[in-house]
Amino acid sequence: MALSEIRSFVATIPPFDKLPNDVLEEIIKKINICYLRAGESLPPKGETDRCLYIIKKGVMSYFSSDDELLTKYAERDICSRFCREDSVEDVVVVTDEDTLLYSISYEYFTHRVKAYPEVFSFFTQTFEQRLKQKVSTLNEDAIIHSSLMNTNIEDFYHGPAVTTSASTSIQDVAIKMSSLNFSCLVVVGENESELLGIVTDKDIRRRCVAQGLDTRLPVSNIMTKHMKTIDINKNAYEALITMTHQHVHHLPVTSKGRLVGMVTATDLMNNEGHNAVNITSLVHKANTIEELVEISQLLPKLQVRMAKLGTTADHVGKSISAITMAFTIKLIKMAEVINGAAPVPYAWLAAGSQARQEQFAHSDQDNALIISNDMKPEDDKWFSRLAMFVSDGLDKCGFIYCPGDIMATNKQWRQTQKKWHVYFDTWVNQPHPKALLNSSVFFDLTTVYGEPSLLESVREKMLEATKKSTLFIAHMSKNALKLRPPLGFFRDFVLVKDGGNKNVLDLKHNGIAPIVDLARIYALSQGISSTNTIERLQQAAGTSSVTKASALNLIDAYQFLGMLRVQHQAQCIMAGKQPNNYLSPKKISKLEREHLKDAFKVIKTMQDSRQLAF
Repeated sequence: MALSEIRSFVATIPPFDKLPNDVLEEIIKKINICYLRAGESLPPKGETDRCLYIIKKGVMSYFSSDDELLTKYAERDICSRFCREDSVEDVVVVTDEDTLLYSISYEYFTHRVKAYPEVFSFFTQTFEQRLKQKVSTLNEDAIIHSSLMNTNIEDFYHGPAVTTSASTSIQDVAIKMSSLNFSCLVVVGENESELLGIVTDKDIRRRCVAQGLDTRLPVSNIMTKHMKTIDINKNAYEALITMTHQHVHHLPVTSKGRLVGMVTATDLMNNEGHNAVNITSLVHKANTIEELVEISQLLPKLQVRMAKLGTTADHVGKSISAITMAFTIKLIKMAEVINGAAPVPYAWLAAGSQARQEQFAHSDQDNALIISNDMKPEDDKWFSRLAMFVSDGLDKCGFIYCPGDIMATNKQWRQTQKKWHVYFDTWVNQPHPKALLNSSVFFDLTTVYGEPSLLESVREKMLEATKKSTLFIAHMSKNALKLRPPLGFFRDFVLVKDGGNKNVLDLKHNGIAPIVDLARIYALSQGISSTNTIERLQQAAGTSSVTKASALNLIDAYQFLGMLRVQHQAQCIMAGKQPNNYLSPKKISKLEREHLKDAFKVIKTMQDSRQLAF
């Protein structure tokens, strides 16, 4: 009867629930029962073997070597603190009340479960290592299941690439393209290995014919310089992301720096239907807002499809963000046709998740305008109409108005470059906490359309200031620490109730957002210009802000939480519900719940470190 009771209890605890019945039966027979009174410590007196302890009843406190309370154990928790020989002396675990424990020899247990890697690694690895292994498995699955990610550029590109010299006339280039039925040519220097740019049908239409340019002029006058290329060893998915983010349809392919061919958006579209390139192409071809609205309805379907393929959250975010950018650019161009050319140069900016390339289907919109300092007061009418047209169009396409009114329709965020310099100077040098809460979104900005130098100048000056201001970083840190991972002292989740969502975890605000905040702080303190969270962590790794190991742990936590969020939202969409970030722990496996706790522990560790530093 005692064995039966132990078995029914232990068999439901991850990862014991992953063991075959016969193995579990053997292990149960080796379990000892021990009883500790309140105030006694582990291991029990006389116990010399390294043991795993499972709390059957009672509460225990775990202290660091300097008497800091790190966590508490309660019923169903596993204490493996005494299994690593190199850490036993630093561990202090004391019972808060009378406690009943099940114990088993660590040496025997690990030997018996060695044939079951998922169980074995759970007890032989740290929580950071467990999380890293899980994320590695997820990334491998994504590569296996995604056809584009599993297909080399070599299987797509057309070669050899046709080139032309920079001195060739525009007319001769057009004749050559027509005779070959090509939509583009690569422009090379006197040394044909020197790639100078690319000329497309679009360049000839917009930069020559529409401008009334003399067709006898060299093609170098209209070519696109600093063209993007892709190495032949890259996969097709990387080509897709590059095309959608850079708004290009032709991508020269190189091998060891030498031009070997060309891959086009059509090549990729023929491989996968309803992918990011396909939807972006439809957006470019749309002529009315009604057409854009119809196309926007494909976005949730794309997100579901990518989730089913096992695509990582990072790739989902980059794909959706690139498509959102395409919608925005199309609406801006429509507005320019209606209102005429802009009176002065400007840059339409995306903020928040879109700027970080981490947007999911039908998020709310965050945008702003930086306008040339040559702007006159009467020019604001033009920019106001532009902002209204674009924001209204995005809303109709499912990108709802920002609840905090962070949009270019708000005059506060539709200002000259000089005013934006003042904004950032004030936020950095007079960092009032409330002001930072409202404005931190603007530390994640990217240019969607217009003159990129307007933002780059502001960003460059801002980063110079943030690197020097420890007061600013301290205030940013204080704000970032307000969002905490939902782990209680008893190693279980602290659940929230939000409207119809009862007893759920808020994956965004209590998991993903804290990592985004930490990555932003590291970037600003190191003068890193990247806005993408993973890129920020990669570039900050090994600096004075964060160690390499800690940065990699945060990336693992971010990717795992992102995977859960992608899958949860896909399930919402398939069920005909509005996608949200509220996940019920009951909806995931017991082992995934343990990995989720590992991710939250990583976040808590890094937040505690940041709190200690400031």
